[in-house]
Amino acid sequence: MISYLDGKIILKRDKFIILEVAGVGYKVFLNRQNLSRLPEIGENLKVFTYQNVKEEALDLYGFLTYDELEFFETLMDIRGVGPKSALDISALGSLDKIKDRILKQDEKIFEGIPGIGSKKAMTIILELTGKIKMLGQKKGSADEAEGALMQLGFSKQQAKDSLARVPASVKDSEERIKLALKTLGR
Repeated sequence: MISYLDGKIILKRDKFIILEVAGVGYKVFLNRQNLSRLPEIGENLKVFTYQNVKEEALDLYGFLTYDELEFFETLMDIRGVGPKSALDISALGSLDKIKDRILKQDEKIFEGIPGIGSKKAMTIILELTGKIKMLGQKKGSADEAEGALMQLGFSKQQAKDSLARVPASVKDSEERIKLALKTLGR
């Protein structure tokens, strides 16, 4: 599986680029938003990739950040959403903006994307609502520590307050939880 490429841009087109890596040219499909942010031909580029294996083709879809790739893969898990639709959805704006509109149940966000009507839009929104909150959360994040404290029986507010008292220099989740528990008297 090709997950990451680092090479020189050889060619740019409306929907893809050719990226030369160690003498081999890879055709990588990108969304319009990312294509507009690329450096010039001849410049180096690093992209995270999703390799879509089909009977008749092997396609690579590229993303400038790992979060974008993760969102694309989440979209691909939804029945009826293929790579081209997922790529179109990922081009609707910034990742935070898309997540925000999906969490607000805004089905109009998908207007203009071929093959996505209101029924499929609502299916996508329903399936993504639970998953989208988890996207981008990294191990050791405050949310992980907060969730652990809530599972121990503390309210969300108690967890937030106790974690706010933990020094910002402490990054490890387990250590954050231990220190928060001390402030909570346990």
